[in-house]
Amino acid sequence: MEKRFLEGKTVGILTGGGDTPALNSSIEQIRNHVSILGAKVYGIRQGWKGLLGEGDIVDLTNQPFDGKCGGTALKSSRTNPFPSKKNPVSRVDQVLTNLDRYGIDILVTIGGDDTNGAAKKLWEQERIPVIGFPKTIDNDLRTTTIHGYKGKDIEVCLCPGFPSAANSVVEYTQKIRTTASSHNRVMVLEVMGRHAGWLTGTSSYGFADMALIPEFEINKERKEKFFEKVKEKYQENNYLIIAVSEGTRWYNDQTGQVEEVYASTETDEYGHPRLGGISGVIANEISQKLKIDARAQIIGYYARSGKCFEYDRKLSVALADKVLDLLLREDYGKMPVLKRIESFPYIEEYNTTAIDMGNIGNLPLPLDYYNPDEFEISEPYYDFLYHILGPIEKYEFKYKYPKVYPNK
Repeated sequence: MEKRFLEGKTVGILTGGGDTPALNSSIEQIRNHVSILGAKVYGIRQGWKGLLGEGDIVDLTNQPFDGKCGGTALKSSRTNPFPSKKNPVSRVDQVLTNLDRYGIDILVTIGGDDTNGAAKKLWEQERIPVIGFPKTIDNDLRTTTIHGYKGKDIEVCLCPGFPSAANSVVEYTQKIRTTASSHNRVMVLEVMGRHAGWLTGTSSYGFADMALIPEFEINKERKEKFFEKVKEKYQENNYLIIAVSEGTRWYNDQTGQVEEVYASTETDEYGHPRLGGISGVIANEISQKLKIDARAQIIGYYARSGKCFEYDRKLSVALADKVLDLLLREDYGKMPVLKRIESFPYIEEYNTTAIDMGNIGNLPLPLDYYNPDEFEISEPYYDFLYHILGPIEKYEFKYKYPKVYPNK
């Protein structure tokens, strides 16, 4: 029998950083595709942490797996094996030792800029064969993907995890409308996404009335204009949904500075503090300055929880097909990405390519996607989301009744 290309080799898969609903789908598809080439497949638990100390490794070869379930069966961490401000001691030697001890020949790292950036260093400095695989609900990786809209090419991103999270944010925003309208309230929804407005913008697809994104800070002048718009829009329906990115910079009346709001200033091993609380600040100021009942609601981890959305499943398959191609060509230090935004039936391997997996982070929401004067998402972004999420119907009570006046 002819020997298969990776027969006798072992491929290790790890997931790093925050979880997404598409991680198990990505693990499953990578495992299935790698197995075609005859390799053993090991799962490295808790990201890079699973390659420290004694190691934490499981065998995924020919094992049952549920890619539809959200989260990651391999667990995750924000461990950085390279020296950092929080942990100045290099642990790369532990990683190398455990790769040798467990007989892992090739690494596939599922993550964002931090996880894949560390893997790229391992390839460049130690020549450990690595292939990256994109993952983020923030959708801010520089994947060089193109969205064609009315004759114009817009550089965008589309990573596994984002479609599922977007679907959840749209669903959440739709549902919150009923309580907002019942109590004539302004609901301020805080959405994850760090310093990019991609995920927050999806709330508008769920019919949020306004959106504040990190790409446009709210300085003193814009803050005054924002309150004018809130008052104007509230008077139209006597309720309002405002989405705000957790990383939006907001003018502080007391300090006279434009500031981020932190849930905790303690940083992880990649230097990121924990953002959070901006929705409460905005809701309180709306209540105080406009005398309108406003409440803060943090969507938080709901956005990255639950089942894997069908578009994500298809995207994982297409990108895993490209991993197979990279393995066959021994083209390491690369990451598969989508070439162009396409609707569900056209997400296939032919629409993928590979890019360098280093320095891929922090792609802002394109200017074409946002109207800063109206604090609203623009038509091109609706088109982008239509390709991923399909049509959506506005969910609200449609009937109005004539007012009755007393006879006397």
